[in-house]
Amino acid sequence: MKAQQLWTDRHLKDDKTPRTVYDVAFSPTGDRLACTAGSHVVVYDTAKGVKLESLAGHRGDVYCISYSRDGKFFASGGNDKQVIIWNAATLEGALRYSHNDSIQALAFNPQSAHLASCTNTECGIYVQDTRTHPKHKVSSRALTCSWTNDGQYLAIGLWSGVVSIRNKLGEEKVKIDRPGGNPVWSLSWHPQRDQIVVGDWGPKLSFYALNGSMAQREKRLGYDPCFVSYFGNGEYLLVGGSNRKASVHLKDGTMLSELTEQKSWIWCCKQQPGSNHVAIGCQDGTISCFSIQFSTVHSLYKERYAFRDSMTDVLVQHLPTDQKTRIRCRELVKRISVYRNRLAIQLPSSVVIYDLQEDLQDNHYKLKERVKMKIECNLLIVCAQHLVLCQERRLQSYRFDGEKEREWATESFIRYIKVIGGPAGAEGMLCGLRSGDVIQIFLDNPFAIPVLKMKNPIRCLDVSSSHTKVAVVDETNLLQVYDLLSKKLLYQEPGASSVSWNTHNEDMLCYSGAGMLNIKTANFPPHQQKLQGFVVGFSGSKVFCLSGQIISSIDVPQSASLYQFLEKQTFKEAYSVACLGVTNTDWSVLAMEALEGMDFETARKAFVRVRDLRYLELIGNIEERKRRGETNNDVFLADINAYQGKFADAAALYEKSGQAEKAVEMYTDLRMFDKAKEIVKRSGKKNAHTLTQVQRQEAEWFRNTNDPKAACDMYLAVGEYSKAINIMGRQNWTDQLVQLIRQLTPEHVKELKLAATVICEQEDQWQYAIEAYRKINDLDSQIKLFIEMGQWESVFAIGDDHPEKKEAVYVPYANWLAEHGRFEEAQRAFHSAGRDDDALKVLMDLTENAVSESRFSDAAYYYHILSQQHFDSAVATTDNDEEKEEYMNKYRSRRRYAELYYVFSVVYDYLIEPFTKQSSESLFSMCRYLLLESEALPKGISAAMIFIALAKQSRLVGAYKLARFCYEKLQGMIVPRRYRKVLDRESMTIRTKGMNDQEDLLPMCFRCSTRIPLLHNNGHCCTHCLQPLVYDFANFELLPLVEFFIDESISDEEAMKLITAEPPRKHNEEKTTEVEDGVDRLRVSNAPITTDIDLFTEKLLAFEASGSDFVPIVADRETLQSLNYREVVVKRWDAPLRYQFFKAVVPAHNTALCHQCMQFFQAEEYSLRVLEKGQCPFCRNPIDTNRAIVASCW
Repeated sequence: MKAQQLWTDRHLKDDKTPRTVYDVAFSPTGDRLACTAGSHVVVYDTAKGVKLESLAGHRGDVYCISYSRDGKFFASGGNDKQVIIWNAATLEGALRYSHNDSIQALAFNPQSAHLASCTNTECGIYVQDTRTHPKHKVSSRALTCSWTNDGQYLAIGLWSGVVSIRNKLGEEKVKIDRPGGNPVWSLSWHPQRDQIVVGDWGPKLSFYALNGSMAQREKRLGYDPCFVSYFGNGEYLLVGGSNRKASVHLKDGTMLSELTEQKSWIWCCKQQPGSNHVAIGCQDGTISCFSIQFSTVHSLYKERYAFRDSMTDVLVQHLPTDQKTRIRCRELVKRISVYRNRLAIQLPSSVVIYDLQEDLQDNHYKLKERVKMKIECNLLIVCAQHLVLCQERRLQSYRFDGEKEREWATESFIRYIKVIGGPAGAEGMLCGLRSGDVIQIFLDNPFAIPVLKMKNPIRCLDVSSSHTKVAVVDETNLLQVYDLLSKKLLYQEPGASSVSWNTHNEDMLCYSGAGMLNIKTANFPPHQQKLQGFVVGFSGSKVFCLSGQIISSIDVPQSASLYQFLEKQTFKEAYSVACLGVTNTDWSVLAMEALEGMDFETARKAFVRVRDLRYLELIGNIEERKRRGETNNDVFLADINAYQGKFADAAALYEKSGQAEKAVEMYTDLRMFDKAKEIVKRSGKKNAHTLTQVQRQEAEWFRNTNDPKAACDMYLAVGEYSKAINIMGRQNWTDQLVQLIRQLTPEHVKELKLAATVICEQEDQWQYAIEAYRKINDLDSQIKLFIEMGQWESVFAIGDDHPEKKEAVYVPYANWLAEHGRFEEAQRAFHSAGRDDDALKVLMDLTENAVSESRFSDAAYYYHILSQQHFDSAVATTDNDEEKEEYMNKYRSRRRYAELYYVFSVVYDYLIEPFTKQSSESLFSMCRYLLLESEALPKGISAAMIFIALAKQSRLVGAYKLARFCYEKLQGMIVPRRYRKVLDRESMTIRTKGMNDQEDLLPMCFRCSTRIPLLHNNGHCCTHCLQPLVYDFANFELLPLVEFFIDESISDEEAMKLITAEPPRKHNEEKTTEVEDGVDRLRVSNAPITTDIDLFTEKLLAFEASGSDFVPIVADRETLQSLNYREVVVKRWDAPLRYQFFKAVVPAHNTALCHQCMQFFQAEEYSLRVLEKGQCPFCRNPIDTNRAIVASCW
């Protein structure tokens, strides 16, 4: 057993005093390690030993830490009476709760969301699911706790020496009153059964069952244990504490080995899940991670193999019978040696020698001697009367009473020792040294005898059964065989890592290397086969191979004697030799020779060995026919000749025996069709079935031999149309294929479909495929082919004639349009196909692409269309109010985006393009409109660019105060590089201008006549009366329109009737509202109307500010009747929206309203825009330009 330190770290305070590591905990996956370090919790990457985070959440020393079963959380507790549950992923605190005393121990339940926390006076069990934390009193100070593996019970170790076992509710079920009253500082449940190990400051280890009874005897310790935990799935214990050491014990407490020794007390030691790694924490702030490695301890002598099991047991296996004997040593087994009837086992303080009881049937060993000696050695050798210990360059011989008898010193390290036998007390040994020397030592001779000198260090060696040859493997994996008498090199073989002579054959050895087993006889080339492990023995026809601690035997072939028997035609004797071990090739030769000799029994057994089912079937068939009374040996011989490839002889025998059909079948399978036809004619077998079969096979042969014309004609002759079509397609025989299509009837559906598919692969021949599809009325295939050929008119014609194929027609068309960049048409096609979701997806993709490509005008248009689709969906939804409201919210959001992108597109073009058609006043108003937006600007709209444009236009129109404000805002923004120098210069020059904005630039509210600041926080509303402002969506100046609302008791239709009523009125002008090409036109002319009543003006003039609440103008029936309908503009929204009513307050202003997008425009500007592009500037609705020009000029 070896312990290798993987990494270490030490935690110190600022004054260099240590931060004690009282506890460590691995995550369930083992990739994270958390430990306490003073008042901190430190998290490490387990594999690299890298500190990930130091968590400072406690106000005192942290004593304990524990991970939850799913690894999502870990908890820590300490002197500050607080328990903190940390999020393992973010390493942030997730929950904190407190106790009345310092936290001494924590333990998450391994099966549920329970966390046990123990203090000086109480025990609490926190349940994460319910966030409850019941607390229970304890009789003494709690020092440690541990859950059973099934999570049902919690064991608590107390200062008084008592162990309290409680259920998940905290109720005490078992109380273990332990004599002595020594504090229980550590305890742990066995991971496989309900048994607990308790470490107290007695000092001792105790073992108890769940019911509180003693499970096994106590183990005394020479120090106070601070920790005890199970390791290796419960097979071992990790124990340590005040002795400053961590040790590995057996599960019964037997000491095995020291893991590490530190400079201070070790407070904790935990195993990493799923590995042999452990972490320890020390008083001086040290935390270290170790890897525990268990080495293989074993020995082999001839057919007996001994190896260590469970660290303290030895298993002796008799390889031929697989009998095993277990010897329990109850101490760590360090070395094992087997020789003849002797077995030696080295323990930490003694060497135990056993004798094999040969008079007994079983593999039984009896204790012979126990030699009290505490030694360290590299190799242990046992002989009849001596023990030989190898310590690097020294060999020491001891008698069984422990007295050293002789010692040999070598010039180099001893790498390998082989006992070659001899009389008792005078055994000989061959030793291979690192220097390449091979020496021979006899136990009764004080001098070593040089045998060979090699160039490279020796890895292993072996001697033949007569001790006349030696085989040596060196560090270069070279095998060399010498004659011991003449010291002559007999031969050498590369690629060897181990070697063994055959104990029954002087000239046969085996060696392994590079995953191969090599069997070599004399100077002949070796026979190879794959092997896992390495060779350790060779006896008769068996090779013993070791892989890990498992030894297995492999049979080797014995071929020479086999062929001698085959030459004499003695098949049964040859079979008995082959049973000793031959290769599959040898078995095949034996099987064929026996079959030719008509020894069916031997042949069948041999074919079974090689698993040749074909010949086994033949033999079985012959034997079955014999049992049925068939005695014609000519037929049997014909079958055998046919299987062996003697076809002419087989055919002659078949015809001789009157079974010519078998000859025909044989020649057909062999593609010898002429001979098959000759036999058919000669034997009179002229029936159509037989000839058809021959012709079909011949056609297959023609196809495989690259004679397509003959194969095609043959397939057509026998009615194999599909195969003929495939040949025509591969040969591009269009004319023949078209002729076949026209010859086939509609019943040949499969063949016509195949013909259509094949002819489509030929250039410009798809119309013949359509002909085939029409013959079988396959509309889907016609549609698919027309689509592939781009014949959309034909596709639409099928769709018109067959409405059920509407989706199959328009969905591919929509996809084709989308692939060719015609997204708007694709959207309409998706609608035609009834695929509204796909249509919406296309529109969303168009919108996102337009924004990402800075095509903001297109983005505004797409958002407008998108808003209209959401509005239509809301109108279509009649039975779900929540869904309708969701659609309306999307409609409002998308309409707002459309308006913002529409405005920003002008600002963006102004900054990017070298010239602009917009006036400074228009750009100034547009920038103000964007900045007055109360909600967040959508993606792509840059506030910095808006401020840049507004700053420039403010300077031009004389709004110097606003310009200063914009330049100040830009100082804190990230602006494009090309504007930085210009902005720096202009921000300096603006200081030479005035401090105020020109008063005529301040817009006026047409309700309360208040001047509105250029920038304010009320959005698009008056800062005084909060009346919503109405913008011209061409230049974005305020229009002289005031929105008013109708009384709730009045419907929209009634309001329209009341407004259009004609009471006597008196005005200086006559205003008319006309609907022209989807646009409302408000016109003013002088036409006297007699009336003295204007209730709306009274409501307008009677306005009084009412704080922060907007007070709308509400018109009742009388007010509506008093209105001049020529001064009222109505946005006639479709349900579920209500109409919007606006009153013109400036008589001489002409206003236009687009009925498609419901946006207001100044009439003259609107006419110019329509004249330029023939459509509405906002929604792009086509408008008759001539009518627009006339209206504008009027």
